[in-house]
Amino acid sequence: MAVLLDALNVVVVTPLKMEVDMEYLYYLANASLTLRIVEYLHAHPQIPLDFISVINLIDGWVVRIKMKYPLPLQREGDFRAYLNELGFYYQPPKRIAIALHDLEAGQSPTKVMERYQVVVVSHGNPEQEEIEAFREQFIERLGYCPQHMV
Repeated sequence: MAVLLDALNVVVVTPLKMEVDMEYLYYLANASLTLRIVEYLHAHPQIPLDFISVINLIDGWVVRIKMKYPLPLQREGDFRAYLNELGFYYQPPKRIAIALHDLEAGQSPTKVMERYQVVVVSHGNPEQEEIEAFREQFIERLGYCPQHMV
């Protein structure tokens, strides 16, 4: 419970927020960190994963993780701490936000990429191989390995 004083100095008691997020949107600096999140989720099958969306940007990666239902408070705190070690909460620009919404709504990754000019690496239940294959093809075509592909 939180105790607050209103404008008339009357004590108002309000409950603390006890709900947890079902969605996590993070920016990561490179492919290795993105792969670590995918590995973590595969290693913890008890996490009620609904889907993951992975978008590659010029200078990093956006990972959206959506749960089927909220995690217990302790597990949610642990999961958020893990994500915070790897990257930071991401507030997407409108174009990326709409692209992520359209992926969730069932639009194909190809249509989303064409419409919003974003690189959807994976959507659904990604495997490490998808991200690694994208990274290898990107590096091969570019001729060198940029920092965000490490």
